Amino acid sequence: MNRFVALLRGINVGGATLKNTQLVELFENEGFTGVRAVLASGNVLFDSAYTDKAVLRSRIESALTRKFHYEAKLVLETQERVRGIAAEYPFERNDGEQHPYVIFSSDPDSLDELLKASAGLPLGMDVVARGPGVVYWSVPKGSSLDSPFAKVVAKKPFATSLTTRNLRTVEKLASG
Repeated sequence: MNRFVALLRGINVGGATLKNTQLVELFENEGFTGVRAVLASGNVLFDSAYTDKAVLRSRIESALTRKFHYEAKLVLETQERVRGIAAEYPFERNDGEQHPYVIFSSDPDSLDELLKASAGLPLGMDVVARGPGVVYWSVPKGSSLDSPFAKVVAKKPFATSLTTRNLRTVEKLASG
């Protein structure tokens, strides 16, 4: 059995409003086991005998779209990979001033495009680094929506493939 982490885009932050109980029920109805929703921001841990992430992702997106009537998009990773991503966070984890984030993508090329789009910006307040299939980001607390890098992340080309989680959430998913 393989343990997976589904990171749903746009849940309870201006997109679809879904309760954790609804997510758990949907995943269980799809035949997954060990289902657990983590926090109220579209994070689901589950077990599956299947290993093909692209097939699983498509299946889950289709089920979410049918059930909740929105264009579901998600990033799917193994829990083991999420553990590695959390462990490799390259910046200060909790210095009281910066807020640590990890940006995941369902399209690895979009991460390179994101970094290209942000090249040349005055990133004095933002610190970014490419990681293994992610972008690590550290931004002053209270600036995660209006910093120069945040404005690039929010642009339309990235809206369908990127999803951001704070490092504490990533660590909960890694250990849950």
